[in-house]
Amino acid sequence: MKPIYPLRRTCKEVTALIIAREDRELPRLERWALRLHMAMCQACPTFERQVLTMRQAMGRWRHYSEEDAS
Repeated sequence: MKPIYPLRRTCKEVTALIIAREDRELPRLERWALRLHMAMCQACPTFERQVLTMRQAMGRWRHYSEEDAS
């Protein structure tokens, strides 16, 4: 079901967009909806930072070797 207001998204929808953005480029309308929601919401930017932190930690973990631990 498409929203009545094309740029209005719920937090649940925005978290799905944040996760989807990790795998694919979002269409312009979804990017605008995401920006609009992030400007008005306090919780979703926190979730976005947590996703970024997890992505960075996983990137470091993938490149970890025993030599780095010494």
